[in-house]
Amino acid sequence: QVQLVESGGGLVQAGGSLRLSCAASGRTWRNNRMGWFRQAPGKEREFVSAISWTGSFTYYADSVKGRFTISRDNAKNTMYLQMNGLKPEDTAVYYCAAQYSGSAQAPHDYDYWGQGTQVTVSS
Repeated sequence: QVQLVESGGGLVQAGGSLRLSCAASGRTWRNNRMGWFRQAPGKEREFVSAISWTGSFTYYADSVKGRFTISRDNAKNTMYLQMNGLKPEDTAVYYCAAQYSGSAQAPHDYDYWGQGTQVTVSS
């Protein structure tokens, strides 16, 4: 089993920044892709960003491209999401997830999920 724990969420004004972290523990932590998803009230969970094991490949939803940056530190078993230029429409619960195969953008292809952290952006 893999346990994922997110942190770093909070309340921020529009235009502000937050950095989310996702700490992993459990089974051998290698060769996985990790991703961030978010879910706003009344909406489906949507893809935000993903990163390969080495960090060589990154993926972003169009809505966050140029504002969010994903990274990971495998020595610390931690993934990050730097969010700049936040907008009210970024308000959601943010989840980190890990997969060993499948599509980077498909939630159902991820094997492990964190409990989520709330991000609220006020206008």
